[in-house]
This record gives sequence, C-alpha cells and structure tokens, in this order.
Amino acid sequence: MSYKVKLDIFEGPLDLLLYLIKKEEVNIYDIPIAKILDQYLKYLELMKLLDLSIAGEFIVMAATLMQIKSKMLLPAESVPQEELEELTDPRADLVKRLLEYQQFKEAAMQLRQKEIYRKEQFTRKIKDDGDGGPYFEASLFDLITAFSKALKDVPKELFYEVIKDEVTVEDKIHDILHELLVRPKIVLTELFEKAKNKLEIIVVFMSVLELIRLKEILVVQKNIFGEIIIIRNQDKITVKA
Repeated sequence: MSYKVKLDIFEGPLDLLLYLIKKEEVNIYDIPIAKILDQYLKYLELMKLLDLSIAGEFIVMAATLMQIKSKMLLPAESVPQEELEELTDPRADLVKRLLEYQQFKEAAMQLRQKEIYRKEQFTRKIKDDGDGGPYFEASLFDLITAFSKALKDVPKELFYEVIKDEVTVEDKIHDILHELLVRPKIVLTELFEKAKNKLEIIVVFMSVLELIRLKEILVVQKNIFGEIIIIRNQDKITVKA
C-alpha cells in the first residue's frame, strides 16, 4: 500500500494492552503474558499491513512483553538469590503502569464528558431517531478488530483475485460521504461485505481512517466491542468517550 495514514489521536501501546485485557476478559493483576503477547503481535502485523505510522514505543512494548515472558519461563533454582524477589512476578511493574495509565484515562474521560455536557447545553438537540442511544466512541483498535474479522471472512478464492479497475482511497472516501448524504448512519461491516476482494477491504479501512483524520466522520458503538457505526461528524448525537 502506497497510501499512509497518520492519525493525531493514534493510541499508544498501553491503550492496546488495556484494550486486549478487556477484550480477552483477563484479570489485570494476573495477565496471561503469552496470550496477550500473541494478540499484541497480531495487531502490530495488521498495523504494518495497513502501512500505519507505528511509533517506536509499540516495538519497545513488544520487547518488554517478550522479556517478561522469558523471565516467567525461567526455573526459580537457576536464578540468583538477589534477583529472585524481582522474578517473583515480573509483571508487577507493567501492571503498575497499566493501572496508573487507566486512572489517567478515566479522569480524562470524565473531563471529556463534562465538556460534551456543557456543549449540549448550548446546542440545538435533534429528535431522537428511536434507536436507543447513547453511543460510545470506538477506538482505533476496535476498527482494527473489525478489519481483521473482515479479512478472515473473505473467501480464499477472492484473496488473490486481480481486478482491472482498482478502487482508490479517494474513490472510496467519495462513496462513503455520498452514502452518508442518503442515510445518517452506515454500519462498517456493510462496507466490508460489499468489497470484492482483500485489496478493496484494505482500501475501505484506509478511507475510514482518513475520514476520521479529516474529522468528517465519527465511528461509534452502542456497546463496548459492539458493531461499529459511521456517522457524519456534524450530527448532534450523544457520544461517550
């Protein structure tokens, strides 16, 4: 892919770890490092496939997880006494960082909700469309999860299909915006299901990221890890961070 997307709101490695811990429903105080590391590396591979601008800190975190995993595999009798206490739980420092970061995120969310509440006091509210909001803003990793599932659902015979009229990101951006003029919301999976091959799925995903960067759209969910819905940014609906 020659089209690279850089997002100002690109989440960091701690965001990805917290996302995976919630998604896999594991105890943050007893993280299964091998399982989380495997998932973490899969997300990094998808980000590379999409040609996203991955910060070096993602690679550093991967190395940290590998180091923790190797320490946990060491037999206790082979470890010097002065290092034994540290190796009692090599995850302790990471857990501490995650808990601190989670506290900062929660504080930031509370401030964001207050900001949204204040803005709503001075804006004209539109009629509820009856779909039972409110919505939660989807994260980049929610988008990558949906993208990964779309790739898995593509029939194998379509993976290597070559089409003469290649769809561009610019074309797909135009299609998405035009569709949003006809109807207020688009379910992301609908866009993936209409794609004819793997390349078009990637183009759809890159187009959505670019529209987010341009602040043309919002991607939201009704439930955590739920289906992702695309709406125009100027739509006045209740959005929780």
